Amino acid sequence: MEPNGTTNYGFHSESPTFQNQPPNSGDFHSAWMPAPAELPNCPPGVEYLSQIDQLIIHQQTELLEVLTGYERSNKYEIKNSMGQKVYFAAEETSCCNRFFCGSARSFAIVITDNRGQEVIRLLRPLRCSCCFAPCCLQNLEVQAPPGIPIGYVVQNWHPLLPKFTIQNERHENVLRIIGPCLVCCCCSDINFMVKSADEMYEVGRISKQWSGLVNEMCTDADIFGVQFPLNLDVKIKAVMLGACFLIDFMFFEYSEQK
Repeated sequence: MEPNGTTNYGFHSESPTFQNQPPNSGDFHSAWMPAPAELPNCPPGVEYLSQIDQLIIHQQTELLEVLTGYERSNKYEIKNSMGQKVYFAAEETSCCNRFFCGSARSFAIVITDNRGQEVIRLLRPLRCSCCFAPCCLQNLEVQAPPGIPIGYVVQNWHPLLPKFTIQNERHENVLRIIGPCLVCCCCSDINFMVKSADEMYEVGRISKQWSGLVNEMCTDADIFGVQFPLNLDVKIKAVMLGACFLIDFMFFEYSEQK
């Protein structure tokens, strides 16, 4: 606890420098990151994040989805800056949910470690995706282990900018996420700035990385990068990881509602 009564989550005011994905980040047969030692007061499996200040989230391309346009459950590999796999993530939704609700659908995303054990669960309820409905904004609950909330991603209403708040398990505001006015840009990355709760300084970044013209036009298999201070609380790192998935579904999951 800091002298002013606020909790120190391990971040400072130095602006981060985001590194692009490593050359082998698309290789789904790369090695797993070695398991670190268990940490006190840390949810099982989340201790991997204690040694990481950057993650790459690579959505797997589904051939059937490309050929038919039929939306399937998303799957992702989550890697560190060295290209080692840290987690695997899989969406759990029904066919009807994907068919009728499209990218606005509710979901549970199960994140597993190298032993296939579920370590983090992300829960998004079905909400209106209209930016003019401030009474029904998006939110995401992050659980680790499953069933125990460790934090939340809450959308904040703003007439022009995508804005979110990262909260801890007690619903206390920890960080802010502020996106660009236009969430589209050809041939370049799209950055969402992660700032302190008072928005005074930048502490991290979430980037939707440009993956090439063909991939961008023909698939919704996105690549995201998230950067945070190395000494940030591992639970807040897990919540920032969850924010990547919410942002992806809200702005970059271009599947049509059929």
